[in-house]
Amino acid sequence: MPEVETVRRELEPWLVGRTVLAVERLAPAGPKYARLEALQARRIEAVNRRGKFLLLPLGERDARAGAGDAALELIIHLGMTGVIAAEAPHGAAAGHERVRLTLDGDEPMTLHFIDPRRFGRFLVVPAGDYATLPTLATLGPEPLGPDFTTAAFAASLSRSTMPIKAYLLSQRPVAGVGNIYADEALWRAGVNPLTPAARVSPSRAAALREAIRDVLSASLAAQGTTLNDYRTVAGEAGSFAEYLDVYGHAGEACRRCGTQLRRIVVGQRGTVYCPGCQPDGATRPRGARPRAARSQDARSREAKTRPGTRSAKVTT
Repeated sequence: MPEVETVRRELEPWLVGRTVLAVERLAPAGPKYARLEALQARRIEAVNRRGKFLLLPLGERDARAGAGDAALELIIHLGMTGVIAAEAPHGAAAGHERVRLTLDGDEPMTLHFIDPRRFGRFLVVPAGDYATLPTLATLGPEPLGPDFTTAAFAASLSRSTMPIKAYLLSQRPVAGVGNIYADEALWRAGVNPLTPAARVSPSRAAALREAIRDVLSASLAAQGTTLNDYRTVAGEAGSFAEYLDVYGHAGEACRRCGTQLRRIVVGQRGTVYCPGCQPDGATRPRGARPRAARSQDARSREAKTRPGTRSAKVTT
C-alpha cells in the first residue's frame, strides 16, 4: 500500500482534469488491458486508491468524439513490477512498456506504464463494477482509515482458519498489506505467521492492528520499499528497505531476542519470522530466549533510527 499511495499522490496533481488524447496498448490483448479504447477523449476526474488498486473515474467523452456513454473507471494495479512514469523508458525497460497515454495540457504529456513481469493491470470498467476484479470487490477496510477498528479486525480474524500470514495477504481482513509488510507487522506484534487467524487472541489482534498501522505509516513516510523494480513516478526509489527488521534478513539474528531469523513458505509466499519471539500458537512464551551474538549487519541495522518503530517488546 505505501508504494501505491505514494504513486497516487504523485499522479493526482499531474492527471486530474486532463483529457486522454491517444491510447496505445503495447501489450498483447487480454483482460488485463480491457477496453482501453474507451479512454479516448475522456477526462480524468480524480485519482483514488483502494488497497493496491488505483481507481481513476473518467468524465463523459468529449462532445467532439461522439455522444457520452456510461460512467467509466480506469483501474490500475502495479502488480509486482509495474511502474508509472512520465519519462519514456530506455534500454531494457523500453521493451517492457505495456500502455502509453497521451494527455492534453502542458508537459509532461505522456504516461508510460512499464511492467516487466506482466502481473499488473491497466483496464477500463463500468464505474463501480468490479466483477472481473474479485480481489478489489472483496477488499477489507483501509488500514489507515477509521473503519479499521480493533473490534472489526478481531471479528474478521475469528472467521478464518487460514494461517494469519495468508489471511492478511488475501486482503479480506484489511486492504493493502503485502508480503513485506505482513512479515514486518507480525514480527512487531509477536505473532507466528502460521497461527490460524481464529486462534489469534483479541489482545494480540489489537497489537497486530497497531503494528500494521505503524509499519505502513512508516513506510509511507519513506515513499515505500524498493527492493528491485518499484520506483515513484519521478523515478525515485523508496527508502524503507533499510529499516526492515525481518523481511530479507533470514539467517541473521533477531534484533529483539537474538534468535536466528528463519525463512519458511506460507501461502506460496516466502516468509521470514523469529522462532524466539514469534512462537508457534497464539500464546506468548513464558521465558525469553537467550540472546545470541548479532552479526555486524544486524548491529548496524539496530543502530539506525527506525521510522514508526515502537518498543521492541512483544505485546500481548
